[in-house]
Amino acid sequence: MKTKSFNARRALRFRQFSRKNYALFSCLGREVLIGTLSVATLTYAKADGVSVEPMKPDTVKTSREVRLDEVSVTGSRAPLTRSQQARMVTVLDRADIQAAPVQSMNDLLKYAVGVDVRQRGPIGAQTDVSIRGGNYEQITILLNGINICDPQTGHNAFDFPLDIADVERIEVLEGPAGRVYGTSSLVGAINIVTKQDRENAFDARVEGGSYAWLSTAARAAIATQRPASTTLLSNSISANYTRSDGYSRNKAGGLNADFSGAKLFYQGHYDDSNAQVSWHAGLSVKGFGSNTFYGAKWDDQYERTLKTYTALQAENKHGRFHMKPSIYWNRTMDRFELFRGSPESYPFNYHRTDVFGINLNSYFDWALGRTAVGAELRNEDLVSGNLGEPLAKKHHIHGTDRYYEYGLNRTNISLMLEHNILLERFTLSAGIVAVKNSWSEMNMRVYPGVDASYRIGDHWKLYASYNTSLRMPSVTELYYSVGGHKADKHLKPEELAAIEGGVKYASRTVDGSLSVYHNRCSNLIDWIRRTHDADAPWESVNFTRVNALGLETALTLNFQELLPQQNVLRKINLAYNYIDQDKEETEGIQSQYSLEYLRHKLVCNLQMHLVGLLNLGLNYRFQDRTGTYTDSNGNVQDYKPYGIIDARLSWDAPTYKLYVEANNLFDKTYVDFGHIPQPGIWIMAGASIHLPF
Repeated sequence: MKTKSFNARRALRFRQFSRKNYALFSCLGREVLIGTLSVATLTYAKADGVSVEPMKPDTVKTSREVRLDEVSVTGSRAPLTRSQQARMVTVLDRADIQAAPVQSMNDLLKYAVGVDVRQRGPIGAQTDVSIRGGNYEQITILLNGINICDPQTGHNAFDFPLDIADVERIEVLEGPAGRVYGTSSLVGAINIVTKQDRENAFDARVEGGSYAWLSTAARAAIATQRPASTTLLSNSISANYTRSDGYSRNKAGGLNADFSGAKLFYQGHYDDSNAQVSWHAGLSVKGFGSNTFYGAKWDDQYERTLKTYTALQAENKHGRFHMKPSIYWNRTMDRFELFRGSPESYPFNYHRTDVFGINLNSYFDWALGRTAVGAELRNEDLVSGNLGEPLAKKHHIHGTDRYYEYGLNRTNISLMLEHNILLERFTLSAGIVAVKNSWSEMNMRVYPGVDASYRIGDHWKLYASYNTSLRMPSVTELYYSVGGHKADKHLKPEELAAIEGGVKYASRTVDGSLSVYHNRCSNLIDWIRRTHDADAPWESVNFTRVNALGLETALTLNFQELLPQQNVLRKINLAYNYIDQDKEETEGIQSQYSLEYLRHKLVCNLQMHLVGLLNLGLNYRFQDRTGTYTDSNGNVQDYKPYGIIDARLSWDAPTYKLYVEANNLFDKTYVDFGHIPQPGIWIMAGASIHLPF
């Protein structure tokens, strides 16, 4: 008689991937035994956490072999496989990145249907990214699970220090979950996961194209592993330089959309049978003409940013308690010029932000399931020429005769608790996050969340969730009262509660999903302007409540499995997202961010093999945005829907690639943000090499 045991233990044995292109397992060259993935929280979303040694099985009893793509998804505090997860997660893996006609991670996110990418400057010069109708301040950005958000502003959150060649995958986790991502994850999180090298290799790339575009990059990796040993030590370093004259000019005929920047990134990884340790350090420096980014009256603005990132993480592999401590320090320096190169016309704005954090994540198994416990201490310190409260002691601004006279220091403490009940086909995850912030003497607040999923057969899954989170106001929202803006330093934190339900189907030939969600946001923060007065400033305010109802669906067809007799069509992806908010712009009031959401977004990607090593990828996206903007003539305009086609033609040899990319192939005229027109057709050609040694 077959009995269902709650605590039955069985290793999951992979046997069916010998003909698949899964680099992680093929490079191991042996059979792999896996229990539930040895990861905990978003920090652990790494396939390289899989050991070649049999791992201790988890509390899940399963009647089938788990598909490999379950390995790389995280949506809860404790580690769960993809079949158990009850969260909407979009994963852009290495194959997606290599096939996309993009030059930055910012551009890549345009093809995630639940993500709204609003670029002020092209090719990642400055990008505002939001999820499910939120704004760019309401998401958490992570690098290998480390929160790299800047408390000053989210405008420059995507100044990553790494080249796109360093990226293994990008995870987009949709919906609030304070217990998983911490504060700021009001509508979701985006995690950039870098490659963990297991071979010695040198990579290089050079590109050139329209508007004097030039990009060069190089990467070297050294991995050491003794024969018959599980100990691995790997190190890699990459560098990148990019520049362009930009696609527009100011009224005087000078450049105002040009940019240049450099990136340097180093990471190391140590892994043996008992523990693994990883560390990284990165630098990003960028200067760009900011056109009319912060006001249509001034068409020669300029901005320069310098960012540094450092982090150290460790994890034990044995013992009752699995623990992963992390420590990090990020610094951002920003200079904004309202009149480019003319401080005598208007003083430059200088800001310096230091963020220091320590967190500890752990989980353990016991008779009633799997319990995860976490804690984080995060200190945010900003000094500025114009933001914050007056400083008791001024700080000199390097390279100038000026001083940082204002600033703000606040500390956030988060405590997380989550418990998971794991049955054969049913998963229930419930937990809370308790948050206290020193800003405005905020009291401790508690935010709960619960996720549930039920698996039907080998392919279907039903899921539902209720999650809550909060976001502290940025320093800019609290204190930016210059250049036509008026801030309110007494803004309240935003809070959001979301209900979601859906169904997923996954097989070798077809992947599909359908979800419906409802977001209820309290004290929403936005910048608004009263249009009855042409000289009225933009004011930061708390809206009372904003409710959003959304539907998201996606379908992927694998033609190589569906029609194996042909070799032209490889894969097609279709996805659509619809959002409706119950609060709209009222007459005489114009919203800058929160009420300018994508009501409709459709994305489509077709991958084809033409002949020999020649491949073609076509990407289409349609966007229809709500809201209005004021053009350069002072007229209020509605956002117009538009459709864009991007293409990439590539010759993909094992050790080199030659390619041509075209963005906005049919030269459409459109705007993503207000009065700032986006570039027309942009053509680039490039070559890359990969040399193992």
